[in-house]
Amino acid sequence: MALSGQNGLLISGYTPLKAFTMVGNNLVPELSVSNLENSLKFYCDILGFKIEFERAEDRFAYLSFHGSELMLEEDSGRQSPWNILPFDYPRGRGLNLSINCPDVDALVAKLNEARVPLQKEAENCWYRDNDILRGQRNFLVLDPDGYLLRFAQKLGTKPVEELGRGV
Repeated sequence: MALSGQNGLLISGYTPLKAFTMVGNNLVPELSVSNLENSLKFYCDILGFKIEFERAEDRFAYLSFHGSELMLEEDSGRQSPWNILPFDYPRGRGLNLSINCPDVDALVAKLNEARVPLQKEAENCWYRDNDILRGQRNFLVLDPDGYLLRFAQKLGTKPVEELGRGV
């Protein structure tokens, strides 16, 4: 497999999907990464994201994961309107990206197998939404540049009374 741009540049060992229909998310984060190959190995090989398209000449890849979309672009290290320097580790301080996941425990197992440490172990959490509780099993992990990712598996809903007030 080869990820190549219009000018034939190769990035890692990835092939973009031929037929991609954008989900149409109104918000698609674009992360500036220090090394696109390392990020693609993490996001695609370990986490299971798919490359939908890329621009190798720009060191850019557009990824998807079960309906979530994410853009990665290797930073040039130069000042531009798109870059707020310096790019210190960890990047994205104060931000976490919540990504829906069909099977949190399977994803945690893949991360453990790859020896990627978790920032927070998987746990079941219930969040109040007016008069109901929405459940999710979630965990936190840092990507190679320190962006904080929260993967969440939906557990359904139940009445607030089941956990009492103050949730």
